[in-house]
Amino acid sequence: MWLPRLPTDRLARRARNAPEKPKSDAPLVIAGRANNALYVYALNRSAERLGLHRGQPLANARAMIEHLAVVPADEKADRALLENIADWCDRFTPLVTLDPPDGLLLDVTGAAHLFGGEAAMLRHVRETIAAQGFAVQGAIAGTSLAARALARHANGTITNPGEDRAAIAPLPIAALDCGEDRLRALKRAGLKTIAQVAERGRSELAARLSAAFLTRLQVMLGAEEKPLSPRRPLPDLRSEMRFAEPVATRDVIETSLQKLAFALSETLEREGQGLRLLEAAFFRADGKVERIAVKTGAPLRDPAVILRLLNQRLDALADPLDPGFGFDLIRLEASLAEKSHARETSFDTNENARWQVAFLADRLSARFGEHRMQRFVAQDTHIPEAQAVAIPAQERDFDSPWIRKRQDQDPPLRPWRMLERPEEIHFVAAEVPDGPPARFQWRQCRHEVVRAEGPERIALEWWRERPHERLMRGSEQRRREKLGLLPRPVPPSRDYFRIETREGLRFWLYRDGQYRANGLAPRWFLHGLFA
Repeated sequence: MWLPRLPTDRLARRARNAPEKPKSDAPLVIAGRANNALYVYALNRSAERLGLHRGQPLANARAMIEHLAVVPADEKADRALLENIADWCDRFTPLVTLDPPDGLLLDVTGAAHLFGGEAAMLRHVRETIAAQGFAVQGAIAGTSLAARALARHANGTITNPGEDRAAIAPLPIAALDCGEDRLRALKRAGLKTIAQVAERGRSELAARLSAAFLTRLQVMLGAEEKPLSPRRPLPDLRSEMRFAEPVATRDVIETSLQKLAFALSETLEREGQGLRLLEAAFFRADGKVERIAVKTGAPLRDPAVILRLLNQRLDALADPLDPGFGFDLIRLEASLAEKSHARETSFDTNENARWQVAFLADRLSARFGEHRMQRFVAQDTHIPEAQAVAIPAQERDFDSPWIRKRQDQDPPLRPWRMLERPEEIHFVAAEVPDGPPARFQWRQCRHEVVRAEGPERIALEWWRERPHERLMRGSEQRRREKLGLLPRPVPPSRDYFRIETREGLRFWLYRDGQYRANGLAPRWFLHGLFA
């Protein structure tokens, strides 16, 4: 599909909703900039009729037409509009690829029969896009580059399998879209059509115009293929419902979702799979597509649970689902599915409780977001701030067990609340103490220590050299350290103290041993608070 006037059509669609509507037949030009010069980036039909064309210097265009409307190019807005059209085309095939700045490539293999054949499908797509106010051309061929060339130079062409060469041959060499330098070289050689270029020898074309040009020509003629890279990953399974008339009422939408959930559940059960990532897509009649996603912690195929998670996700949307003029297509996609077996009801209370907790995590994640529901996972390290990491509660790949290291009557060795970053404390006296401090100031509050216990020395993982530390130390310095010509850097260590203040507050402090080893005054930090 090719939208030759996408930038001007975008402005025309926006002008329809403006209070003062401009004249639709006024010549309009989109100005782009290249090499510090303005040129015609795009133009509407009226400007094209007056003899203007793309790539023309803007000064020449203004000299030809006295009252010419000029608007600066907005490639970002054009790209966003092309993305929206590509989302809408997802109703025909999931294999949709952008062909910027104004084209789309759709792989309709195995999907054309759903719309009455290739001719009916092409006609339906063009008419529907044109009804939204876009100029559109299209073609169907065996390869992507052949379809691209035919859409631009032979609108409406549909080639049979193996006939791409015959359809492409009479097209002008401009259909190759190979750059100005190569087009100029082809014109100098007296070549005017693609057939004349194809008659030249492969070695001659590769030597004069590069191997990439030869590959592009072979793909266009159907001798080779260039696979498409879809914008969105293909779903494992899906179920959809199309409506002859757009639906907008909440009851009809909920009933449709219920039917789709049961249909998807039957497919999952037949395949012996359960979904881990569910996506619902709502295609509006005006071309807008809205999507919501629900993630589960375990493979799921119960339709009642699927529908409940979907409803909770819909209720939690900041902007409620707006049907506009109605939805003409609703689709449920299992973007990620895994092998699953039917869950049996167990007499083990702990097993049922774990399942209920997992379901609760799914519900809360659907309502508040996956990033807000987290759990802690133990890590194989003795560094205090790295002993546990928070991951989404629905993840199942880090089920390492917690190891119990103290008895019930033992005092807590680690604080319940750990600061995200240790905060430096300051002392009231001029001298920095070597042992536990007697008085210190933290967050503009002074504290007097009445009890202290320690030190507990924790050496950081000196055997694991960090990448940034390796970069800071050059290869020559590391070589001298190995030979003993230079002392190796002192491994950082911390001396931790558990203290209690006169007010009954208990803190976890540490003294940075690296400064002391270097002959500097040690710095003290507060790392956590006991309950």
